[in-house]
Amino acid sequence: MVGRKVAWDMKKSNQSKGDFWAPCPFHQEKSASFHVDDRKGFYYCFGCHAKGDAISFVRETENVDFIEAVKILAGEAGMAMPERDPQAQKKADRRSELVEVMEQAVQWFRMQLRTNAASAARDYLAGRGLDDGAQARWELGFAPDDRAALTRALKAKGIAEDMIVAAGLAAKPDGGGALYDRFRGRIIFPIRDGRGRAIALGGRAMDPNARAKYLNSPETELFDKGRNLYNLAPAREAAGKGEPLVVAEGYMDVIALSEAGLRAAVAPLGTAVTESQLQLMWRVHPEPVIALDGDAAGLRAGRRVVDLALPLIGAGQGLRFALMPEGLDPDDLIRSKGAGAMREVVAQAQPMVQLLWRRETEGHDFDSPERRAALDKRLRDAVAQIREPDLRGHYEAELKRLKWELFNPRRQGSPTRIDRGAKGGFFKPGQLPLAPSPSARASMLATGGVVEDHLREAVILATLIATPEVLHEFEPALERMDCRDPDHAALVHGILACHHETDLRGALAARLGAEALETLFSQRHVAISPGVRKPGDTEMARMCLAEELAKLDARRGHARELAEAVEDLSGLSDEGLTWRLSRAAEALDKAGRGDGEDTTEYEYGTNGAPMRRDERSELDALLGTIAFGKSGSKDG
Repeated sequence: MVGRKVAWDMKKSNQSKGDFWAPCPFHQEKSASFHVDDRKGFYYCFGCHAKGDAISFVRETENVDFIEAVKILAGEAGMAMPERDPQAQKKADRRSELVEVMEQAVQWFRMQLRTNAASAARDYLAGRGLDDGAQARWELGFAPDDRAALTRALKAKGIAEDMIVAAGLAAKPDGGGALYDRFRGRIIFPIRDGRGRAIALGGRAMDPNARAKYLNSPETELFDKGRNLYNLAPAREAAGKGEPLVVAEGYMDVIALSEAGLRAAVAPLGTAVTESQLQLMWRVHPEPVIALDGDAAGLRAGRRVVDLALPLIGAGQGLRFALMPEGLDPDDLIRSKGAGAMREVVAQAQPMVQLLWRRETEGHDFDSPERRAALDKRLRDAVAQIREPDLRGHYEAELKRLKWELFNPRRQGSPTRIDRGAKGGFFKPGQLPLAPSPSARASMLATGGVVEDHLREAVILATLIATPEVLHEFEPALERMDCRDPDHAALVHGILACHHETDLRGALAARLGAEALETLFSQRHVAISPGVRKPGDTEMARMCLAEELAKLDARRGHARELAEAVEDLSGLSDEGLTWRLSRAAEALDKAGRGDGEDTTEYEYGTNGAPMRRDERSELDALLGTIAFGKSGSKDG
């Protein structure tokens, strides 16, 4: 069928694999950018982004509806079309009649918008930035504040009362009597299905005291509000040309987005997003962007979508969330700051895992092991809903990375509460690093051991990459490792994020670039390390890692105690204290190198780090001097 409409480029095509290329029949071009995968029955143009299957190709090129396209293809294949079930045919005919009633109502409402009675409605729309052209494009109308104006107009055209009721346009009073219109004193928004047929209406009240600001058609034979989306057909066309699918809250948001150039915009119809609507979105775009209003209600709605989506997401089928500035919806933002501001918000949309993290951490305290364990459980329970094992593994890795950042011991103290910043970001009270005093910056405490730490970190990271089989044993220690070098910190993040990958080194190269790994492994002290020289030797890797991590922890444990001692001085200092600090720093440096180390003579510092007894005595004496000095002694 396709071959009769195009001229195949036989040099570029591979017939044996069902791979065909030709100039596109949908736009004028000379190059062969139109691709057909004959095995999958799918076409795609890399120029104009037209795509679809055999039925959509026939519909587009022959300008026929779905049934006619199926008949044409059946004829091409020499197959007879099955006879339609009489009941199904009757139901289809009934739906066609109701669609025609709805079309008559849409046209009548559009005419009413041009009357004197609709002057306030026109002023309102103009104030929202919708001129006559926009009103026509969106087929906006007006329902007069008259109990039965529409019913009278439709009956005058010969439409029976039962059809008017069945279409959801009017209702019968419970106690009997004449029909009354469902939409009165409202701006009308026609709702069309994916085939462009009018199936329902939405109405915005002009009376600020109306019981409902927005009113939708009731459920009818045509309209299931949980299975349709506003502006679906135009959005699908725009998304097919590469535009992001943006899901907003209401009609005016969709109109504002589309008029601003974001034409692939849809909205649910007066309800929270349903599973059917999510599946409908994914048929349009693999990663819809949910635009959340910048208020508490918007965030709650986003959290509900996360719960709904977790069991449904899969590879190539996810969601992103665009967080609007506080107090604004898309329409507000576009009118106040322009289309560019909205495009920027959409471009910065966050993946769903970020909203899940926010939901489970924002406003919570984590100042005890029990509360941290509760966070772990909530995250495990959420991720357990993901059905695809590979995707579940990626979520676990990303959440582990976020927890590592949250509880990173490099920050002062432990995080106690996660709060929202003024612009919707996060800050952790009391987590800013202390600025060292001038004397501390000049002392050995600030400079001693930094190079040595860097060397040990490099050996630890390289050993884990060379022998990733032991990573699960040392993962907790890696999470606690406080890397001052941003390159090392990036490697730690990368290893934790990619720990489940079969080829850890390849995954890190893809994530951080090959140069980062080349820099790490080209260092001489790394290259000569036994754990690196013997990749895959798990016993050697374990011994190397245990030794390097123990020495790193010991040296940093002493450093933390000495740093706290310096802070406690609060400006008190003399030559004796300076000398003792210098001696303690030398002992610290010696401990980190392991010089003369006797493993049977270890005690533990106040932070749990191992230290030799002579070093413990040195530090105890120093701390005693500080305490004595702070008590006011002249010998301070």
